[in-house]
Amino acid sequence: MTPYTFINRPAAGALYQALIRDPFYITLENRSSPDPATAREAMLRYYDYAMREARDHGRLTFPPDRTSGAAIWSCPLGQEQGKTLSIMKKEFIRDHLGQASLDAYEGITAFMADQAKGIVTDRFWYLSILGLSPDCQGKGLGRELMAPVLEETDSLGVPVYAESFIPKNFNFYLRLGFKKVKTIDEPVTGTSYTILARFPG
Repeated sequence: MTPYTFINRPAAGALYQALIRDPFYITLENRSSPDPATAREAMLRYYDYAMREARDHGRLTFPPDRTSGAAIWSCPLGQEQGKTLSIMKKEFIRDHLGQASLDAYEGITAFMADQAKGIVTDRFWYLSILGLSPDCQGKGLGRELMAPVLEETDSLGVPVYAESFIPKNFNFYLRLGFKKVKTIDEPVTGTSYTILARFPG
């Protein structure tokens, strides 16, 4: 496997545990390798890369211990920068998860982008990944993870959105002011997901 240097392997592990039942990530993992250990390592790299990308080009927040999870945000970028980052991410997925995972990723994300048209504009900030290790859930840490960016977007007067395949997470988002906008059947995973949006008060 291509060498990779982690910026926060413990947090990547926490995200892996938090999202282990999410159909999007299950699909990427299952297509990356028939060997469970190799597939898991590929997903740890995926989550870490997402944190690196958010740190450098979006927003990245951690719980106080900085190891038990993360909130990963994408912010609006210029067209050329967005295109460059997209190419880099796809190259990363190809090199670290393999072509089959890249094909699944491209199929899912292209479908979701098309479904978001007319709902999401280029003003929206996007919560791409949110997760806490299971033993840290239910303690208010998720709200703490979200607070800095929600306060920032409220002060800027910009909306945010998220997409979730897990219905049990909806109440968390609703308590933070998100509203369910649209539920769609996604063909690659064979499951449905919901777009949730939050507008500044």
